[in-house]
Amino acid sequence: MTWLTHWWDTEVVHGFKGPLLLAFVAFVITFVTTRTITRLIRAGKGPFHNLSAGGTHLHHSTPGTILLVAGAFGSVGADGRVPWTYIAAAGVGIGASLVLDEFAMIFHLENVYWSQEGQLSVNVVTLSAACVGLPLVGISPVSSAGINSTALWIRGGLTVALAIHLLLVATTALKGKYPAALISLFVFPMAWITAVRMARPHSPWARWFYSERRDQEAAKRAARFDKRWGPVRQRWDDFIGGSPSQPNPAASSTPTSSTPTS
Repeated sequence: MTWLTHWWDTEVVHGFKGPLLLAFVAFVITFVTTRTITRLIRAGKGPFHNLSAGGTHLHHSTPGTILLVAGAFGSVGADGRVPWTYIAAAGVGIGASLVLDEFAMIFHLENVYWSQEGQLSVNVVTLSAACVGLPLVGISPVSSAGINSTALWIRGGLTVALAIHLLLVATTALKGKYPAALISLFVFPMAWITAVRMARPHSPWARWFYSERRDQEAAKRAARFDKRWGPVRQRWDDFIGGSPSQPNPAASSTPTSSTPTS
């Protein structure tokens, strides 16, 4: 357990990442708890039920937004003072999880929580957790540990290399390869591979630069890729977020989402 002690002392204590760690733990626990409760409500099991106010269904992104805003302003006002920074961090973690769990509904402006489109929320939550978790374990794309402070030309070269790297990551994201963009952010060689490969159809890059023939080629290529790797990703999405319903249960009496009751 030496590595754990070293990580705790270096990254959390001396790295002042205590509030970030608390926000990350709160984020993950809230997402798991929320998805468990919503799936129990959907199955008609347990003591939980949907909440409403004045006949309007109360989605859990509503209290999530309140907690997220309160935590954000609280962290600014806390100015590093304990315990307020930790209270604010917990608010940000819980609030962000509740909001992002319904990201697809906000994006589509309709109740797609249990539909195929609703699984976009699972992807967003997974990517967000990875973005927060990687800095916690000491992985940073801008880390320059081990560089001699007197070697300014090395630091200059590192800065240029990082700028190019981030440009490649941005290109990957514009090509519609969002999970690959996240991974390549921390795995340098992958950025060069994903940035030069063909964009996914209907991505911003394809809309800006592809002709109709090129877009058709991209669609064929994406279809081959999805045929091979799509089932793997689909099983992951179904495991985390629940299998989608057809049709969307928003129009039926089946509960669609919930907020844990007190």
